[in-house]
Amino acid sequence: MKEYVLNKKSAGLGSQIDYKKELNDQQYKAVTAPPGPALILAGAGSGKTRTLTYRVAYLLDQGLNPDQILLLTFTNKAAKEMLERVSALVQTTVAGLWGGTFHSVGSRMLRRHADKMGYGRDFTILDRDDSVQLLKTIASESKSKAVKEKKFPKADRILEMISLSANVRMPLRELLENRYKSQLAWLDEILWIAKHYHERKKAANGMDFDDLLCLWLDLLEKNPDVLERYQEQFHFILVDEFQDTNCIQAEIVQKLAAKRKNVMAVGDDSQSIYSWRGADVENILGFAQRFPGAQVYPVEVNYRSVPEILEVANAAIAHNPQVYPKKLSANRPESGARPALVACENAYQQADFILQRIEELAEQESIPLREIAILYRSHFHSSELQMTLQKCGLPFDISSGVRFFDQAHIKDVLAHLKLIVNPRDEISFRRLALMLPGLGLRSASKLWTLWTIYYQSHAEESADLRASRLWNRTAESAPAKAKSAMQIVGKHLAEMEVEPYRNRPGALIRLILERGYEAHVEEQFNNASSRLEDLEQMAQFAESFPTLEEFLSDLALLTEIEQEHSEQDETDGTRREAIKLMTIHQAKGLEFQAVFVIGLCDGQFPSNRSLNEPGGETEERRLFYVAVTRAKDWLALCYPVMKTRGGYYSDDPFSPPSRFLQEIPEELLEPWKLTGLDPFGW
Repeated sequence: MKEYVLNKKSAGLGSQIDYKKELNDQQYKAVTAPPGPALILAGAGSGKTRTLTYRVAYLLDQGLNPDQILLLTFTNKAAKEMLERVSALVQTTVAGLWGGTFHSVGSRMLRRHADKMGYGRDFTILDRDDSVQLLKTIASESKSKAVKEKKFPKADRILEMISLSANVRMPLRELLENRYKSQLAWLDEILWIAKHYHERKKAANGMDFDDLLCLWLDLLEKNPDVLERYQEQFHFILVDEFQDTNCIQAEIVQKLAAKRKNVMAVGDDSQSIYSWRGADVENILGFAQRFPGAQVYPVEVNYRSVPEILEVANAAIAHNPQVYPKKLSANRPESGARPALVACENAYQQADFILQRIEELAEQESIPLREIAILYRSHFHSSELQMTLQKCGLPFDISSGVRFFDQAHIKDVLAHLKLIVNPRDEISFRRLALMLPGLGLRSASKLWTLWTIYYQSHAEESADLRASRLWNRTAESAPAKAKSAMQIVGKHLAEMEVEPYRNRPGALIRLILERGYEAHVEEQFNNASSRLEDLEQMAQFAESFPTLEEFLSDLALLTEIEQEHSEQDETDGTRREAIKLMTIHQAKGLEFQAVFVIGLCDGQFPSNRSLNEPGGETEERRLFYVAVTRAKDWLALCYPVMKTRGGYYSDDPFSPPSRFLQEIPEELLEPWKLTGLDPFGW
């Protein structure tokens, strides 16, 4: 096949984009890079998305068809935003371009080739709650007395182990021996549960999110014809946030790019902060070894922050060993205030200071509350602050808690829909069954066994063995207290499985409410009106999907991967006028006019746990760098001198200032003295 070569303008779209004019010099070099492996080192606030977007537009201008480009991102929101920008730039549709998260693209390929992996194309995607429920079920069926002990790890803890084992490609036994030594007393039981978890998923024609990566890689490794097909199709592969990839994702990229070598990774090793979920910073640090001959394009002009904030950021990250030295420079010409270093007597005085300063920023400097963020290493560090803000009545949002699609009433409705799509979905069957009177875990297990037997004995007779038929057959063996309720549910399922509802997910949700679930919400839940409003909003969201399968696939991916960082209060999408409280991990990718970083004490930030792990301190320093670079105009770095515990001083009252503060040259910071405390008193 003829190899594609850049710079043949006659074959391209000819969009008339003036790349030289619209990009800075560093961005221009990266966007117009010749074929071959390339690494764009895009520093914080340097226009990473803009650079990647223009790169896609440039490739289209040079003659590539959209379906010859693969764009891998870490959120569906990022992929959608980039594709919309590209369409606007080239003034034509890019519908054929493969763009999305690793998990969504993996799901797409696996659905095409599910038979090669022993699955049906109608496989269900299990979200976290589905997986936890399945693990609980399996544990309840264990004959081991150890599993019944109170100290035995809970299902979500076991899921964490199984997931990390998959993402770092380490056998579960070895993982426990290295990272979960406290759980080794239950090694055999955990391995038994994990084994049955994988078996039950496959038997139910289900995949969890780790499967979408692991099985995708297996598909490419075990099927040379499939691998060759996509190596031929994708002339250029672009990967966003490469510093956040795990070993599986990096291997997938390497395999897909092995023939043409046209892979461009965009990322910043200084912002690699997700090792706890399997991300491997060595993927970006070792990019040149993985892709020999790779060219490196630094993009270091920062459009976000005043120079004084960037000087602190550069000084902070300079203490980490760096394969790719970089230094952020400010595009903003104006000078700003030096970041404030604030020593507080304790966490309560820290909260009082923040409250007073926020009022000054709002009243004297006209900074909107939504442009003020308070960042911390852990939500625990914000407890005193939350109480203070609550008392004074200042509006604030906390980016934590149960996400919208993880709430019980949402999961209940989705169970109806999932069972309609995939009659082998054990998790959804159990969720519906356990909602009914007279059914407990034991009876639900018996009914599922009957369901499975009936399915297997009739699957060959009917290609369309619907959930309602299975449900009604199973209901015949239900306990007397539950039989009538089960039969009613069966009638409702039968109604949902046929047109006009089957492929109208929005209408299906409303039908579920009408057929009894609205009454269930009002009987079983507090704040019922709010929950019913949630379901109506979900129904409106579902109306944009042409099929039920597409709605469930996208929703499952959204539930696990994408977490909105900024709350929305108005129907037009504007952000609520409220101060933002969030962990630094949640703040990555966001920016605010004024930022407070609190709890900067050794043991809190960096955390004691991280300091005891290999590479922990360097990652914590990268996390501090991320926190600093969220600020546009004003930054405060705060630490309490004294510890408090439940409002009283602890036996060891002093909190040593974070080592990260002590590494910054004093002349770069402005000391703010409260009640005579010297911020540089270390």
